[in-house]
Amino acid sequence: MSYLRGTHVIFIVTMLMSVSASAQVLYTTPRLPFSLPSFIPSPSGEWTVTIGAGGELKPDFEGAKRYSLSPVPIFSIHRAGSNERFRGPRDGADFGFFDFGGFRLGPVVKYRTARSVSGNTALYGLGGVKYAIEAGAFAEYFPVDWFRARVELRHGFGGHEGIVADFSADVILPVLERFTLSGGPRFTLENTKATAPYFSITPIQALASGLPVFDAKGGAHSVGAGAQLRYQFDPQWEVHSYVEYERLLGGAAKSPLVTGRGSRNQVTIGIGASYSFDVRVP
Repeated sequence: MSYLRGTHVIFIVTMLMSVSASAQVLYTTPRLPFSLPSFIPSPSGEWTVTIGAGGELKPDFEGAKRYSLSPVPIFSIHRAGSNERFRGPRDGADFGFFDFGGFRLGPVVKYRTARSVSGNTALYGLGGVKYAIEAGAFAEYFPVDWFRARVELRHGFGGHEGIVADFSADVILPVLERFTLSGGPRFTLENTKATAPYFSITPIQALASGLPVFDAKGGAHSVGAGAQLRYQFDPQWEVHSYVEYERLLGGAAKSPLVTGRGSRNQVTIGIGASYSFDVRVP
């Protein structure tokens, strides 16, 4: 009897395994009749690196009416063979890892200088703000060769821990041999964590500075326009000059620091030079 029971158990288990295997075959998802495109290019191959430096005449701090000179680094990486057709003066240091025709996407980093009280009477009683590193992603699109739309979304670390979104659009026109003129609108959004460290005034700061208490909120931060003139000596070397204008909005524009000691109108004038070269990643 025990032998028969064992035989029955083995028979039942065998049947269950057969049914299970059949079910697995029956419900296996069929392969697609086509292959999906690879949207992530291989990190190996040739890349074009652009490095350079420049200088800017710009407000001492955001919202200031006094101007000073400051250095500006230039850095960018994109896949060789997909020419970086345009680079705007407001662009962060980026790595165009995704590159499909007129569309580029990748990480971006931008440096925001510290706000120092030293030698600046407009900041009397308000204290300084340390520098911030803003890291995030960018996307840009060239629907045609003479137009670029770009957005950068970055998160701050250091001087502020908020979120900043920069939008820009540029018409790019060759005016003479080797000369290119470009320009277009600008718009920036910031949340409260990105705006408050620079434009809010605490009760203690109000007592020390004589300015009223103010709680700066995020939202539309600035709107403006910019233009750039570029001269390309050869595929490697280029020089450029530019002017950018922005008008502060929202909490930044209403801050007593701006209305009482600064200006809503912000102008930046800059020059720079850059060099591009190819590197191969095995």
